[in-house]
Amino acid sequence: MSRMETIAPPRPQVSASARVESGSVKVRARAVSVFYGEKQALFDVSLDMPEKSVSALIGPSGCGKSTFLRSINRMNDTIPGCRVTGEIAIDGDNINDKSVDPVLLRAQVGMVFQKPNPFPKSIFDNVAYGVRLHGLAESKRDLDQIVETSLIKAGLWDEVKDRLSASGMSLSGGQQQRLVIARAIAINPEIILMDEPCSALDPIATAKIEELIDELKTNFCIIIVTHSMAQAARVSQQTAFFHLGKLIEFGPTEQVFTNPRDTRTQDYITGRFG
Repeated sequence: MSRMETIAPPRPQVSASARVESGSVKVRARAVSVFYGEKQALFDVSLDMPEKSVSALIGPSGCGKSTFLRSINRMNDTIPGCRVTGEIAIDGDNINDKSVDPVLLRAQVGMVFQKPNPFPKSIFDNVAYGVRLHGLAESKRDLDQIVETSLIKAGLWDEVKDRLSASGMSLSGGQQQRLVIARAIAINPEIILMDEPCSALDPIATAKIEELIDELKTNFCIIIVTHSMAQAARVSQQTAFFHLGKLIEFGPTEQVFTNPRDTRTQDYITGRFG
């Protein structure tokens, strides 16, 4: 992907609690607001998320966490009447610049949804789809290698290597979600967005996805929306708490869960609301 135009200073200020404490910043949001027609769903969100790490977005239903997630790969562009203001940068480049092709952006920023959504194609063709679309394989041998490597990274290769021609729809729910993850990483994105990736899965499949997330963070910036605070505590290094469309707190996961700075965070974590 060609370099995107760099956001020019000055930048809106961001609180110290919304800055990463270590590692390079991969995604930087500054004063991001989202409107659906006249209704404002997100209010002036500013935070930094590091590369090769897992950032969790938590909060009650309708608090804006999925809206913010969809802003990172411009999925909100597909919603009529939706408007995004403020700045979102990946490696310092403004993703909302008019010169940025959203299709290329979404190759850089993969997405895994709440419900597994494999294509009605073979297991092989599910993984190969984006590779073919973006012309990333020069030969059939290259394509085969990318598919195999992606399935290995997704922890699915040993379970499907003898039936790659079978439909992706024939897999179990947990296997389908790992297939979708394999499809996402096959095009070698830099960021993987996950919107409640385990909410439709049983505890065993959830554990496998969480193990996979832990492995993938060595190569990718992962941002996950989850309703499960236990899951956020298990898989993430940073946690952002959203409430009523506002970012209330963002910091190291252990600190957010054990010593939150805001009483609203404390109340949500302890189950007083949400």
